[in-house]
Amino acid sequence: MESSDDEKDHVNEKSTGNESTPISANGTKFVDEVLNGSNERFLENFRMEKHVFYKLCDKLKAKGLLRHTSRIKVEEQLAIFLFIIGHNLRTRAVQELFRYSGETISRHFNNVLNAIIAVSLDFFQPPGSEIPPEIRDDPRFYPYFMDCVGAVNGTHFPVIVGVDEQGPFRNKNGVLSQSVLAACSFNMKFHYVLAGWEGSAPDIKVLNSALTRKNNLKVPEGRKYFLVDFKYANIPGFIAPYIGAPYRIIENENGLQPQDAKELFNHRHSLLRSITDRAFGSLKERFPILMSTPSYPLPTQVKLVVAACALHNYIRDETPDDIIFKPFEHENCVLQLEEPVVQPIDFEKPVMMMMHADNQMMDVDVPFDAQQIEQSSQLRDAIATEIWNDYIHDFPVTEV
Repeated sequence: MESSDDEKDHVNEKSTGNESTPISANGTKFVDEVLNGSNERFLENFRMEKHVFYKLCDKLKAKGLLRHTSRIKVEEQLAIFLFIIGHNLRTRAVQELFRYSGETISRHFNNVLNAIIAVSLDFFQPPGSEIPPEIRDDPRFYPYFMDCVGAVNGTHFPVIVGVDEQGPFRNKNGVLSQSVLAACSFNMKFHYVLAGWEGSAPDIKVLNSALTRKNNLKVPEGRKYFLVDFKYANIPGFIAPYIGAPYRIIENENGLQPQDAKELFNHRHSLLRSITDRAFGSLKERFPILMSTPSYPLPTQVKLVVAACALHNYIRDETPDDIIFKPFEHENCVLQLEEPVVQPIDFEKPVMMMMHADNQMMDVDVPFDAQQIEQSSQLRDAIATEIWNDYIHDFPVTEV
């Protein structure tokens, strides 16, 4: 049936007499031109290098998720999908370029999206028990953060929903968005992604969902943990910064020194946790459709986020030196963040109270008791003390 649909689309396209389609003089299709052109042009158009593209095609074909039709090969199907999410073009513009009807474009877009979702788990790997080399090889972080396996953070992507659904999706800035939580490794990959929460959902509630759902975010056994920012609590498996102490990225700027253990801990914490901003930054740079409001049904908008993160991981594995990653690989890269990292007022105490099983004001049923939370606080204090003791031994703090 799919082949006959493509043949019907071809008849419709011939009858339109579209003379403005940008094809070469000999009638070569746009995709063929790019496939036969330079690797640089290929990357610009389809957001990955040629050999990475062909390997992905082979994987999707081998698993029986995509197949050639009488008119459109798998390579062209994937190219259409990548071009749309990599350039955020509307269907009409894509029709002009690829010379297919809107129905054909839409059908193959959804087929490829579902195929990538089907293999996405192959591209998301949970953290292991080994020490990340980004920590092991840096004296600022080792041995203090030797049990840290990554960082967790959330971001918002714009969404389009029906009028009756807009209330929950309107975030604190008044914008319709879906809340997305991700756990990132220090080599700028995504361990885990949870998309689709309403933009108004509290961050701690989204984290709780990630911890308690069937396909959940897993923290390796033992003393392992992720770093989180002020939006979350300091709970087992997740270490947050100290409230009330400066939290800055630039160390010793203008000769300034941290004045106590909490300030130094927050600084080192911020350097490591910035990996989430850089991972999201490179994701948005490669797939700008995520920063628009694509006119797809909400389930498709949610799938797009997961598929984009899966492709990000796949490309990171295959070509870690990919040019789109380059600007985001260093901790001092400048990012235009969606919102500044602002310390909440009196945040930790209310959150801890909500976690007590016998508290009648519980809003979020996070599965930790008061003793576990206290142990997490003690772990953070021990790390901060160790960092501070070594720091003042090497760089005695001068009185201001």
